[in-house]
Amino acid sequence: MKTPVSYLAPALACLLALAAGPAGADTLLIQRVAVASKADLPRRGASMAQVASRYGAPTQKFPAVGGGSVHTPPITRWSYPTFSVYFENSHVVDAVLTKASELEIGPAPVGG
Repeated sequence: MKTPVSYLAPALACLLALAAGPAGADTLLIQRVAVASKADLPRRGASMAQVASRYGAPTQKFPAVGGGSVHTPPITRWSYPTFSVYFENSHVVDAVLTKASELEIGPAPVGG
């Protein structure tokens, strides 16, 4: 039978491993924000026509969700090879880069 002291080393090792995890994720997020700030992404307020004119046809257009009332306008997503654009009605509300790899922590992969 192990004594309570013999459990201390493995417990301490687990705590240290857990504490180290978020630091790596924070660094990755900071790096992705830096990349996104330099990326040529559609700007908030641009129309669907302006986005299509500047970036071409998206690789995939997802059907609108929401739109049941004034308080829940329809949200549409267009997917491009390196980013996705989110529209409220017909204007950009956000554009985000796609994952750099499957190991990256963040939104679910496209199609998953």
